[in-house]
Formats: sequence, C-alpha cells, structure tokens
Amino acid sequence: MNLASRLARNLLFNSAVVRNNHSFPSCVQVFNKRLIATQNMLKQVPYHENFIFRQLFDNESSTYTYLLGDVETKECILIDPVLEQVNRDLQLVKDLGLNLKYAMNTHVHADHVTGTGLLKSKCSCRSLISKASGAKADVYVNPGDEIKFGQFSVSVRPTPGHTNGCITYVCESQGVAFTGDALLIRGCGRTDFQEGDSATLYESVHTQIFSLPDNFKLFPAHDYKGFTSTTVLEEKTLNPRLSKTKEEFIKIMSNLNLAYPKKIDIAVPANKKCGIQDDECKRVA
Repeated sequence: MNLASRLARNLLFNSAVVRNNHSFPSCVQVFNKRLIATQNMLKQVPYHENFIFRQLFDNESSTYTYLLGDVETKECILIDPVLEQVNRDLQLVKDLGLNLKYAMNTHVHADHVTGTGLLKSKCSCRSLISKASGAKADVYVNPGDEIKFGQFSVSVRPTPGHTNGCITYVCESQGVAFTGDALLIRGCGRTDFQEGDSATLYESVHTQIFSLPDNFKLFPAHDYKGFTSTTVLEEKTLNPRLSKTKEEFIKIMSNLNLAYPKKIDIAVPANKKCGIQDDECKRVA
C-alpha cells in the first residue's frame, strides 16, 4: 500500500465513520474520498524560480544545515551551521554568488558546536537565535518575527519542549518549515535535559507545526536513518510518538533511557556564547 493509501486509511479508521459502525460500503466511499484528498494534500508547493534551497549534512553529528537564498538579490541565510563545516558552507555561498546575511540556529544545540561564531569572523553575516534561548547573538527573535532575505522570508514559531528556546522557521511562500529538534522524521527531540518537558513539546508540535498545511515539507535539524524530509500530514499520521495522545507521548518519552550526549558539556556552554565571535569561541574553534 502506498503512502497516500496508508495515510487515508489511518485517517479513516481514526474517524467517527468507523466508530459509529457505518456500513462497509459507506466506509469504502469515505476511504476513496479521503484517498483523493490525501493525494492532493501530498502535492508539494512548487519552489519559486528565484528561491535557492540546499540541504547540507554533517556526518559526525548527523546534523542538517540549510541554505536559503534569493537569486536576484543574492541574499541568503544559513540555518543550524556546524563548526566543522564552516569552510564547506562558505564555499557553497561563494560558488552560488551569494551574500550571507544571517547565521541562524533553531536552538542551543547539545550535540555539536554551532558555526555561527566562526562564520561571523570570516564574513559580514550576523548571528541570530531566539531570545528565549538565553544564548548570545547579534539578533534576537521572538514568536511572530520575520527574517527577510531578498524577496523571501521565514517566520518564527515557538516550539519549546526539547529546550526552552526552540523555534521553528517557516517559509510559507515556499511551503517549507525547519523544525530543529522539536520534530524529527518519525520522532522528536529528547526532553530529559536542557529544561526539556514532554508535555510542552507535545503542545508545541501540535499547535505550531501540525497546524501548518498538510502538504508543507518539514526539514529537521537531525536524522539518523538516512531520511531527508517529511510532511505535516505524514508526521500527524505516522509519527510513532506524536500521533499518540499527550498522556501516551509523555509515557513514551519518560521510558526512552537515552545515553548522555557525548558533546553536551562542551557544546552547550560554547553554543550559548558562540553567537558572538569572542575569545571563548575562538578557543573552541
């Protein structure tokens, strides 16, 4: 069964049609209607011809960095840059003839050191992070703010729960969102450190990410199984954690028994300071 059929089936059997014991033919008719609707929802929003998008990967930390740019104005942004990949990222920016406006983070990372500080020392970009993160940066953003690059922009949605300062960047005109660690592909960020809270994360994802159009593509900060993107509808239907009730989700998260992140003692202090290229950040670099 293909993805559209699976999604439609799941939506059907979670609906009042089955719970109310309607006849089988009625169920089939509803299924077919939902299948068509689901197939339409899975159609992706086409990128604008002037929209530049690149997904980059760091093997050691399994971190995705995203480059978004405007062909006409040459302005671009980097989301979640990794320290060890700064030269690669800057070379790509140069190759594409772009000018880096902002080096941005979705949150204070615990598994790698951000590249924002080093990027600032190598070009004229500015660092950006949520005010709620408690980290150092040139620009602090709050829920509802828009970050512009050329004719495009991303808006800020608060998605705390993994950390207090987690945000999701949404580029509505292109039908994409960058969810950081709040929502991963068929998973989510852990909630057992950095002020994490499972109930808060559940509410964040359901109100701020699952409220986006079903066909919006979602790009996480990490993936450990080779996946690159997902959609709102896929995760609402197929995510083994966040498709559950809040109570079930909290129970799942409390029983993960995950290992202590190996870089957390270095990464978190560095990432709270590396939005500005000061002496401490230079020593980390």
